[in-house]
Amino acid sequence: MGAQSELLPDHYRRIWRFVRGRVRTTEDADDLTQEVFTNAASALNDESSSPTLAWLYTVAKRRIVDEARRRGRLEITSLEVVDDPEAPEAEYGQAVARVLDAALSTMPEGQRQIVVGRLIQGRRFADLSRELETTEEACRMRFMRGLEHLRDEFTKEGLAP
Repeated sequence: MGAQSELLPDHYRRIWRFVRGRVRTTEDADDLTQEVFTNAASALNDESSSPTLAWLYTVAKRRIVDEARRRGRLEITSLEVVDDPEAPEAEYGQAVARVLDAALSTMPEGQRQIVVGRLIQGRRFADLSRELETTEEACRMRFMRGLEHLRDEFTKEGLAP
C-alpha cells in the first residue's frame, strides 16, 4: 500500500468532521461523506493516485450545497442541548443555546435567513442574495446587523460571545 493510500482514513475523518459541522445530523454527515468518497473513487482513473485533501473539501462543499438545495427552504429549529450531567459545560451550552434561539426568533425573517445561512451553514453571500432576491451588499448589511443583535443579546444575558 502506498503512502497516499495510507492518508485516506485521515482524509475521511477530516472530511467527515467538515461535513458534520455543516449539516443537521450525524446520518447526513455519514451519507454526504460517503458520496464525496464515492465521487473520488469514480473520478480516479489511476489506482496509484489518491485525491488531494483540497479536492475532497471542494467535492464536500458541492455535496453540502446540493443537499441544501434538495431540501429546499431553510427551516429554523430549536438549538436545545441534551442534558449530560457528566459534561461540565452542559449548563453553559444550554444557556448559549437558549440565548441564541431567543435572539434568532426576534430577528426579522430576512436577517435571520442571512445569519443562519452565512454563520451556521457557511453559505456565500452571492448564493444567499440570489435566493433572497436582493443584493450582496444588502445581505452583508443584514448579516452585520444580525451579528450585532446576537452580541447584544449575549451581553444582556451575561454570556461572553
